[in-house]
Amino acid sequence: MLNNFFGIFSKDLGIDLGTANTLVYIKNKGISITEPSVVAINQKTNQVLEIGEGAKKMIGRTPSHISVTRPLINGVISDFEVTEQMLRYFIGKAHQDFKILVPRPKVIVGIPSIATEVEKKAVQDAAFNAGAREVYLIEELVASALGSRLPIDEPVGTLVADIGGGTTEVGIISMGGLVTIRSLKVAGDRFNEDIINYARDQFKQHIGERAAEEVKIAIGSAVNINDDLEMSLKGRDVVSGLPKEVTITSSQVKQALSKSLKTIIEAIHNTIEDTPPELVADILHRGMVLSGGSSLLRGLDRLIAHEIKIPVKIADDPLTSVVRGTGLVLENFDYYRKFLNFVE
Repeated sequence: MLNNFFGIFSKDLGIDLGTANTLVYIKNKGISITEPSVVAINQKTNQVLEIGEGAKKMIGRTPSHISVTRPLINGVISDFEVTEQMLRYFIGKAHQDFKILVPRPKVIVGIPSIATEVEKKAVQDAAFNAGAREVYLIEELVASALGSRLPIDEPVGTLVADIGGGTTEVGIISMGGLVTIRSLKVAGDRFNEDIINYARDQFKQHIGERAAEEVKIAIGSAVNINDDLEMSLKGRDVVSGLPKEVTITSSQVKQALSKSLKTIIEAIHNTIEDTPPELVADILHRGMVLSGGSSLLRGLDRLIAHEIKIPVKIADDPLTSVVRGTGLVLENFDYYRKFLNFVE
């Protein structure tokens, strides 16, 4: 009864609970929160010190008793209690302008398309425990396609690849459902690891995740570019242990990422191979859409188009495709609820 009462004054939310970032859509307001899915905890007291942007700034800079962690790995909850606290923080932050002490919103959460029933139940329970009065789940590929305004209700094939932080999902959608799908643990986080490993092997230098991510964003490329970009890379010399600074170029980053990019392209190729011929004909005509923050890697769309021989385009604002999809469902709930899951 109290949940229903407080629900009257709460704002319904769509949440893209990603490995790297969490985005929140507030009904009738739009995307209001974009923060890293990172939590800092004092291990001595079990107190949560920071969540989101504040916690990310602590990575690699804390004493031993403070752990900075991501409670989701490859889009799946790895630490239930921390995920619950993170969700409670984002639900509270979404309602800070609405003057309600105990928000009880309806929540739609994007989940990996191949999540198991146990993994789905974990997400649903975490959201309920964080204060939601109703929790619905939507497959991230479907949400991404909706957010990209693709006509997934029609009897035609739509090829979508969502390249996020922890996972890449590739699927064919027709008549509102996934026909074929591939999911792999190769995405933005793996790109960072590739750059870290390259610096160690080629420059004999240790660098951190933040430095690798900065390089990826600033000069990372999937293809050769005319004017080779470069930037300074600071870290620790493997041999001497002293500070070291080198210069890394976009062509070197391309070399570092080549194996991971090949894996993603193979997954796309295999997905198409498993698709009925009628839908393949649609894909040849309609092309492919990339979403997810890691699809913004310079030249990735051109590389994929060259390798699989079909047109490839990047969704408008690909980082927000999934959360915009959850928002579209919120704004037209009666029509789009057919795409939702509720775990008993």
